[in-house]
Amino acid sequence: MRLQDRVAIVVGAGQSPGEGIGNGRATAITFAREGARVLCVDHHLESAQETVDMIAAKGGAAAAFKADVTKNAELKAMVADAQQRWGRVDILHNNVGVSLSGGDAELLDITEDALDRCIAINLKSCILAAKHVIPIMRAQQSGVIINISSMAVITSYPYVAYKATKSAMVSFTEQLAYQNAAYGIRANVILPGLMNTPMAVDTRAREFKKTRAEVEAERDAQVPLRRKMGTGWDVANAALFLASDEASFITGVTLPVDGGSSVRRG
Repeated sequence: MRLQDRVAIVVGAGQSPGEGIGNGRATAITFAREGARVLCVDHHLESAQETVDMIAAKGGAAAAFKADVTKNAELKAMVADAQQRWGRVDILHNNVGVSLSGGDAELLDITEDALDRCIAINLKSCILAAKHVIPIMRAQQSGVIINISSMAVITSYPYVAYKATKSAMVSFTEQLAYQNAAYGIRANVILPGLMNTPMAVDTRAREFKKTRAEVEAERDAQVPLRRKMGTGWDVANAALFLASDEASFITGVTLPVDGGSSVRRG
């Protein structure tokens, strides 16, 4: 019960269609299992509610909240809901992100609309969610913000908007950590590598007209550790550590969860 009686907001707690479990849903379930009360936020309310139902089935406490993260007013309402419901906010976990599903592309093919959409979802949402939660955490003199970036930041990822926005998220997290350390607030960022999630695998299978098994095999072959992708649970366990008191002296850190991909050279 490493998060006993804490209040967590998990943005992106639902998931896109496909097999397996997404990073956000796995994190919401893990936080609840460890004693947190979790506001499960997603733009598809029914998907957020599915996560809540999974938590409730195991005796955990959670509620679903619908929000379009590109809308400042809805992010403000999200934070207010958690505070009004449970009296505080201890953890903000920003898990939303789009690439191919948002129209991302290589430089010569990307459209202005796709670029604007990816920036709004991947970066603006993270900044504005923090804007609304930081005053609460400063008043509490405590709080944790965990942002989910991507190994695309430090690899030769070809799609423009995702790489640029996820790179900016790392810099923003470092700024958050430094500017709020005096208030007892910690901020860290996770870089998931090749993960076997619905967004990563099923989206690519649809986009590239391949079977899921083909996409899985191609991605597994690129992972140094056991030649096997990670899962949403691997990201959730890293987030749990960073959210817990075990990481009480850790802030401003960029943590790869990537099966060794970041140490591969050549």
